[in-house]
Amino acid sequence: MSISGIVLAGGKGRRMGGVDKGLVDFLGQPLVAHVLARLRPQVDEILINANREIERYQSFGYPVIQDDIADFAGPLAGLHCGMSAAKHSYVVTVPCDSPFLPFDLVSRLMNALVQHDADLAVAVADNQPQPVFCLCRKSLLPNLHQYLENGGRKIDTWYAALETVKVPFNDNPQAFANINTPEELSCLAQTN
Repeated sequence: MSISGIVLAGGKGRRMGGVDKGLVDFLGQPLVAHVLARLRPQVDEILINANREIERYQSFGYPVIQDDIADFAGPLAGLHCGMSAAKHSYVVTVPCDSPFLPFDLVSRLMNALVQHDADLAVAVADNQPQPVFCLCRKSLLPNLHQYLENGGRKIDTWYAALETVKVPFNDNPQAFANINTPEELSCLAQTN
């Protein structure tokens, strides 16, 4: 089963002081470079969803797609444009600010999705859903489009209405650490 990977880097980075989080340096490379290195072996195609710094994101060698919905509408807007551009029947999303995402993220999500005949599989770490780490069928695009047209923006509210399977990653909860503030960036850099 072929899978398109979408790296979500389309936010405003408000808690990071307005800087583009994916391009913030972490251990000598932009955060997004760490994410791309871990995601690349797991998927058949990569798309980067970004709404700023387009040329810098293009320099990583992957297509960059911008939200169709104005005003930084959140991760669902990135999933929406990613699904529209994806070449494959399955789409996985990861955020640009989680440099330690699991090397087996996609296989575990796909196995659960197939086993449960679900529409969407979402990662769970320490009993907390990680909604931007999800794999879904591209055929959900019309459903997502309607949800967004009706003003919906919360990813977990959208998938609550779908056949969803939650996939535990309690063996590696630190893999989902994301960086939202300069303090989190400094703390994570010190522990690695």
